[in-house]
Amino acid sequence: MSLSTREIVQIRTTPMRNKVPEPTLVFWIIKVLATTVGETFADFLATNLNLGLATTTLVMAALLIVALLVQFRRNGYVPGIYWTAVVLISVVGTLITDNLTDNLGVPLVTTTTIFAIALVATFVAWYASERTLSIHAVTTTHREMFYWLAILFTFALGTAAGDLISENLGLGYGVAVLLFAGAIAVVAGAHYLARLGAAVAFWIAYILTRPLGASLGDLLSQPRDAGGLGMGTVTTSAMFLTAILVLIVYLSATQRRGAALSGERMEADAAL
Repeated sequence: MSLSTREIVQIRTTPMRNKVPEPTLVFWIIKVLATTVGETFADFLATNLNLGLATTTLVMAALLIVALLVQFRRNGYVPGIYWTAVVLISVVGTLITDNLTDNLGVPLVTTTTIFAIALVATFVAWYASERTLSIHAVTTTHREMFYWLAILFTFALGTAAGDLISENLGLGYGVAVLLFAGAIAVVAGAHYLARLGAAVAFWIAYILTRPLGASLGDLLSQPRDAGGLGMGTVTTSAMFLTAILVLIVYLSATQRRGAALSGERMEADAAL
């Protein structure tokens, strides 16, 4: 049965609880971990399992679609579902850029430009439609659609721009980690000390965590003769996925405790 125009508009605009977590320290830690997994796990699937970039992209894109469908059906932020979608979209964003550069031979300058334009266009359309880019106001399906599209482009852009900078400057993995971490610190300083807008600071930092995580993943996983620590993609991916799982369990437990305390306060207020 098809939906009427009125029903579609109602779905797009029906208020929900905010679907995005607060950008706390734990948020940024998981984001960097997820980004690192996006780099190492994509390499593992495409190279170690001999799936190739094209097949790996199709498989991971299918899993991402399933994860997003589950995410969109929720009425609020659920740590396990949200972060599963982030991990998968980090892998897919990496693979999109890798397909363009490695399989189709598109220069990194071109892919960086394309994804930068796509991201800006997403923000323009998002603001024109909703009059806000705040992650504290992702309370309708329409806004959430813009949010996840922006997330996808940040990963693709971060991959292309990070590779471009690393190749052009000939940076080692350790130097690249310090460079991108320093850039994020500058953004944070601009926000807290120079009053850079919260939305602008968030999205710039979000983009920068992609090359930071990729450089960290390469530093840990690549062979020693290539400038890495030789841990391999399997060990690195497993280590970071485990860390993400532990933090998700922590967030879920914290969320449940918060909900329980809120319920107790409401009962106490009702008894007065």
